[in-house]
Amino acid sequence: MYYCASTLVQYIMKDKNVNELVKALLEAKSPEGVLDLLKGLLTVKELDEIARRLQIVKMLKAGVSQREIVEKLNVGIATVTRGSKELKNGRFKNI
Repeated sequence: MYYCASTLVQYIMKDKNVNELVKALLEAKSPEGVLDLLKGLLTVKELDEIARRLQIVKMLKAGVSQREIVEKLNVGIATVTRGSKELKNGRFKNI
C-alpha cells in the first residue's frame, strides 16, 4: 500500500509499537543510555545502516551531490534520493 508522506507519519504515530520505541529513546536520558538501548534492539548492521543514513542527511544538507555521497558512503542512489526527498519535505530541521 502507498501512503503520501503526511499520511505515513499519521499511520506510524498511531502504531503503538513505534510510539513505545520513541518513548524508550526519550527515556534513555543520556547518549550512553540511547546507545545501550539501540545496541540491545538492533544488529550491528542495522545500527550501522541507521548511522549511515544520518551521514547521508548531513552530507545532503552540506551540499554534497548525491553521486558523491553514493561513492563516499558506498550506498545505493535510492537510499540517498530518499534522504533528499525527505529533506525537501521539511524533515531533519534539527540535524
